[in-house]
Amino acid sequence: MSDEPRGPLASPSFHLHKAALAWRRAFGIRLRPHGLTPTQFDALASLSWLGRTVEGPTQQEVADFAGIDRMMASKLFAGLEERGLLSRRGDPADGRVKRMVLTPAGRTLVDASTAVARALDAELYADVESTTRLRAELAHIAERACSLGG
Repeated sequence: MSDEPRGPLASPSFHLHKAALAWRRAFGIRLRPHGLTPTQFDALASLSWLGRTVEGPTQQEVADFAGIDRMMASKLFAGLEERGLLSRRGDPADGRVKRMVLTPAGRTLVDASTAVARALDAELYADVESTTRLRAELAHIAERACSLGG
């Protein structure tokens, strides 16, 4: 009898999926005291990151960067705006386009919740031989999945 994994246990994608679900669950629990879900964090952190190089990135740019579905993004951003974490305004060149910026409250929340993300990463990857290599391999997998229609 072989010690090789069989069935779903033989699939790296199965383990990637399980790891992503477990990470999301753990991250969600740690974000609760900050009043955020992982998706809300992704949106705010992406806006923060993109806002470093583009003044007022568009709603679509932030959604694409964060990997948030276009239909869900508008509702998500509206809720974050209602909470006073970001502001949206129409683009002077195209009224259909919404540009966004973090508010001071949003900036404070991003800073606090990013520290939570870093702490979780430190725990999860403490015994990983090379996080640089892991990060590169995961980025490659994500890029390839996107090119295959993902």
